[in-house]
Amino acid sequence: MGCLARLGCLILLVFLAVAGWLTRDRWLPRLTGHGVTASTASVWQPLSPAAGARGKRAVESLSQPSGPVFTNLSASEVASYVFQTLAHTLPESADSAEAAVIGDALYVRAVVPMREIAGSGVLGPLAGLLNDRERLQLGGSFHVIRPGLSEFQVREIKLRDFTVPSGAIPRLVRQISRRDRPPGVAPDALPVSTPRSLADVRIANGHVTLYKTTTGAAP
Repeated sequence: MGCLARLGCLILLVFLAVAGWLTRDRWLPRLTGHGVTASTASVWQPLSPAAGARGKRAVESLSQPSGPVFTNLSASEVASYVFQTLAHTLPESADSAEAAVIGDALYVRAVVPMREIAGSGVLGPLAGLLNDRERLQLGGSFHVIRPGLSEFQVREIKLRDFTVPSGAIPRLVRQISRRDRPPGVAPDALPVSTPRSLADVRIANGHVTLYKTTTGAAP
């Protein structure tokens, strides 16, 4: 009986340890004063015309003969430049637009009217679970297709807390972006006009780094 009691206590301790780990976001902030996801939440930055202007200046500096070989942009700068200045992807009625670099991806989120998204029936039954305005979140990475044209390839789309199935992302991307799609742009990507001198885009450590073509760059 003593052995069984000890075994039962061990199982109970293991259960409590697992339960405590899974619910740490509820009790850990009370002990430390810091949330488990504080490092992720703090990287969200608001999109703004000022951030877009800074991003535009940084991108254009790559085209200058004496300009830098690479330039670092914050999540807000690159997202404001792309989504407000070039791509015109987010509806004008969107608000609370923010961007973040998480891992190797750029995330953009904003509160948008669902009629802009669900009008074509692309969301199917999910549309019936959403309010008139919901938070739309896109996550993805950039690829340079050819001089003057890049794409933001969408890996993940969330509406409120619902993750859109990967198979539906191309249809939803077409619904979000009403622009003409140049040849070579992937079905799940948004086309982005970029300087012809742009050679590569890498996302890491909270920044988006743009590299210029160092040889044979087109004017």
